[in-house]
Amino acid sequence: MDFTLSEEQELLRKSAAEFLAKRAPVERSILFIDDDGAGWDPAIWREITALGWLDDELDLLDQAVLVEECGAVLLPAPLFSTFVAMLAGVESPLRQRGMAREGGLTLAWAEKGRGFGLTDALSSGATVVSDATITGGKTLVTDAAKVSGFVVVAHDHDGPQLVYVDASDVRVRPQSTLDRSRPLADIELAGASPLRLIPSADVVDAVASMEHRAYALAAAESLGVGRSALDLGLTQARERSQFGKPIGAYQAVSHRLVDAYAELELARSLTYWAVHSLQTGNNNRATACAAAKVAATAAAVHACEAAIQITGGLGMTWDHIAHRLYKRAMSLQSYMAGERRLYQDIADAVLSRSA
Repeated sequence: MDFTLSEEQELLRKSAAEFLAKRAPVERSILFIDDDGAGWDPAIWREITALGWLDDELDLLDQAVLVEECGAVLLPAPLFSTFVAMLAGVESPLRQRGMAREGGLTLAWAEKGRGFGLTDALSSGATVVSDATITGGKTLVTDAAKVSGFVVVAHDHDGPQLVYVDASDVRVRPQSTLDRSRPLADIELAGASPLRLIPSADVVDAVASMEHRAYALAAAESLGVGRSALDLGLTQARERSQFGKPIGAYQAVSHRLVDAYAELELARSLTYWAVHSLQTGNNNRATACAAAKVAATAAAVHACEAAIQITGGLGMTWDHIAHRLYKRAMSLQSYMAGERRLYQDIADAVLSRSA
């Protein structure tokens, strides 16, 4: 099966890379991330909107192309969070009521003391919808301070619900986390006004689809993170010398870079397979998305570790980009589901089919 990008998608990739290199290079993003202010430049969101990155015409593969390029520069804007939250069935009622996504969205599902997987939120939780209000709280909410609205997994007497809550009705408490380029927060919902997004009967399927999308998009972003780390390692291998030779001439260095490249390319194939499976409704889509996330996030982590080692440990210093990439790779690896759970899901699916 041919998973190569179309001419239009290659053009999208190129234009996104050029825009980000000019408007949001990683060095500039780091200045915002380390600043005590908002942690990002909100003006770039208007530019992203004007470029059409949030248009309805873009499909999941287009979004994957964009988040890969954003991951490569650690863009701190909430584009990834918005793409995860904007499942097709969820977007329609928001648009009908004039609630455009130009302000950014994020998905809030996890609660303290419970499993952190998205489908874990389908069991009864403490965030409750009743009498046209929603009360409760969520944890590990990505980009909570950067968005204009939240898509929340809640519950009522009919079971799990997906509702929209405006940011003005939410109290955000930022948390100290590993990756400051994509901060996490706890949120409180005290008598907020929710907008029900889809019928109760469709929530379980919608949440499962969101989880699969999240895995695929996390895999795509990991490819961008890993690619940037590999580029750093290659630059060091060419420019740094030992015993009168570039260190890339030594097998201990060159082999590790080759292994990182091969791992990333394998992960790319799995990521495109996952996206294709979601877009075609393939029966293997859950397995494909789990495989893509576990492979791509691991590849990104290994590429970052290789880059840090090749810099002679310099990559772990605060001023170096490599450790920033490493933190994003680690946060993506744990996002929504870690390796152990994903491998278990893949094994269960494969073994059940062979039984």
